[in-house]
Amino acid sequence: MPTLALALLFLSASMHALWNFLLKSAEEKYIAMGWQVILSGLLALALLFFSGLPPQSMWLFAVISMLLEALYFILLCMAYTDHDFSLIYPIARGAAPALLVLWSGLFLREELTAAGYIGLAMITGGIIITGATTLLQNRGEKPHLKGILIALSVALIISIYTFVDGTAVKNGPALPYGLAMFAMIPMVTTPYLAHHYGWQAFSRGWRKNRAYLLLGGLLGLVAYMLALFAYSFAPLSYSGAIREVSAVIGAFLGWRFLKEQMGGVRVVGSVIVFAGVMVIALFG
Repeated sequence: MPTLALALLFLSASMHALWNFLLKSAEEKYIAMGWQVILSGLLALALLFFSGLPPQSMWLFAVISMLLEALYFILLCMAYTDHDFSLIYPIARGAAPALLVLWSGLFLREELTAAGYIGLAMITGGIIITGATTLLQNRGEKPHLKGILIALSVALIISIYTFVDGTAVKNGPALPYGLAMFAMIPMVTTPYLAHHYGWQAFSRGWRKNRAYLLLGGLLGLVAYMLALFAYSFAPLSYSGAIREVSAVIGAFLGWRFLKEQMGGVRVVGSVIVFAGVMVIALFG
């Protein structure tokens, strides 16, 4: 695994976890998501004037990815509105790498080493352990099955759009592709949210969380652009899994700042995740 790819993916993971943390911290999750997507899209649109448009061969990938990303954002907000951040985020991000390995093997013919499979299994297992502790700490209450199902749906969407994007940037320039995709996402999410909540909710959300929204919009765009650059020259199976260390960072942020529980089991899960990353880095 190239060292540069590892650095890009770790930085991307940190930014992505912080982006999700800001979304969870907002009072109106749907509106905060809508604003962050709008701001990311506007910034991407401005940068397109300097990067130029992606080649015609990449536009179908960009449109498919845009639709999947829009659905991802909507489902993520549904999950965060009613369920524990440190449950939803690790499960959603933890199950995605296993699915991505399947798509990469079937369609990209990626051949992983035995150590690579071990590392991927460690990352996936560690992330799921990190999130599943919420189920163990429910003190006799029924598990939030709806939240778990939404998290798994999010994982499926993550794996598919990661595969689409990874395939695209291995055959064309990552920068204009990513910017074009981000510029289009608000065209889907904004009408949906405005229809359900009205423009007054957008105005109220902007007044209450302006600084967070601006930061979240910037983080969302930069985090994914860094990942796209890594996807362009590193194995997609490994890259997608390593980026999911954001789940461990997200669990820590939920514990440290949102007062969500994080016990010894989550520490063990975190250690397993980072051990898996090291296995891939050294032997994958």
